[in-house]
Amino acid sequence: MADNDLNRLNVVLVEHHKTAKWLAEQMDKDSATISKWCTNKAQPSLETIKKIAEILQVKMSDLVSNEQP
Repeated sequence: MADNDLNRLNVVLVEHHKTAKWLAEQMDKDSATISKWCTNKAQPSLETIKKIAEILQVKMSDLVSNEQP
C-alpha cells in the first residue's frame, strides 16, 4: 500500500505561519504527537481535526486531503 497524505495539517500550518510546536502548546499535546500528524505517521480523530480547525480558524475540509489512493 502506497503512503498517502491523509491530512494536510503541515501544509495548513505553513500557510498560517504556525509551527507544530505552537499547535502542540495550543492543544496541550506533546509535540511528538503533532509531529506524527504532520508527517502522516498517525492521524488525528475527527474530533481533534475539528479542534485544530477551530484553533487555526479554517474549515475541517481544509485539513483533510481529498485525493483518492
